[in-house]
Amino acid sequence: MIDPTPPRHPQLAVSAAIFRDGKLLLVRRARSPAKGVYTLPGGRVEFGETLHEAVAREVMEETALSIALIGLAGWREVLPASQGGKGGGGHYVILPFAARWQSGEVRLNPELDDFQWRVPDALDGLTLTDGLPEIIAAARALL
Repeated sequence: MIDPTPPRHPQLAVSAAIFRDGKLLLVRRARSPAKGVYTLPGGRVEFGETLHEAVAREVMEETALSIALIGLAGWREVLPASQGGKGGGGHYVILPFAARWQSGEVRLNPELDDFQWRVPDALDGLTLTDGLPEIIAAARALL
């Protein structure tokens, strides 16, 4: 059983801005606290795992895609709502990476309920995580 009590310390997470044929992969979260929000695939870094291993594993688990990492595209911090943030109960430090699609077709796991390959300049009409356009711009600059 999953403990519903948020950890009392920041959690390290990774994500990937995956580019394929000039388009970027966005995924929509199916669960709270970010339910219905489009973001980059990713998740928590496990103990003893390198950042590169973590982002490749999370992308594979969430989307079934293999990727080639290009570089770190910045960082984001999500604070718990109790501290004035929008992150529900958790405190996360997220390291997004720029990546290129290598192989596979998107098959979402239960944490996600939609995906879209979008031209990075055409994100109108989507509810996005805070700071996502800036992360996408930084990732594009690394390609």
